[in-house]
Amino acid sequence: MSQPVATSTLDTILALQITVAWAGEARCEPPRLGWWQTDLIDPAGGGDLLARLLPRTHAWASLEAVREAARRADEQGRRKLSEPDRVRTLFFFGFDLDERLAERLAEHKRGTVAPAAALPLPVSMDSKFSADGFTEALHAMGKTPAFDLVPGGRQLKATMPEALDLAARHFATALLPFSEQYPMPFYRVK
Repeated sequence: MSQPVATSTLDTILALQITVAWAGEARCEPPRLGWWQTDLIDPAGGGDLLARLLPRTHAWASLEAVREAARRADEQGRRKLSEPDRVRTLFFFGFDLDERLAERLAEHKRGTVAPAAALPLPVSMDSKFSADGFTEALHAMGKTPAFDLVPGGRQLKATMPEALDLAARHFATALLPFSEQYPMPFYRVK
């Protein structure tokens, strides 16, 4: 049986997952980092469709959809590594925690609080994307952890911290410097 995880920790991880997923979109105008071929949040793109289909939950539905696109891109990257189930990334913390994160997102979606008020998002998704601004927000989370460039991603050198929100911040800051393809920072676990 896994240990319970504080909702504040789950919210921190979700905030980072959603922010990175939003920043990784390629089909929006102007494009952001271009890591996945989506435009699911912007009102002029997929956000408009979701707002018409899901008027009450569209903000959360858009974030859930872009998070899922990022999770799938991350999963494709992990499958190329040896022992992908022993790898932890921002979008894969292991089955139990990933299930708890999905449940927490569903709780938010059923609620009435807007995403920006419910989650500690490091950047505003309502303003125009700036790679420099996103870089500053990531730097504000702490130093970029040391990593080795390996085929398929950036393997973080240290042991994965037990504090899951700290691990999530490490994954986010290890995205720096940005690359053309999703750099997939990861820890190997035993």
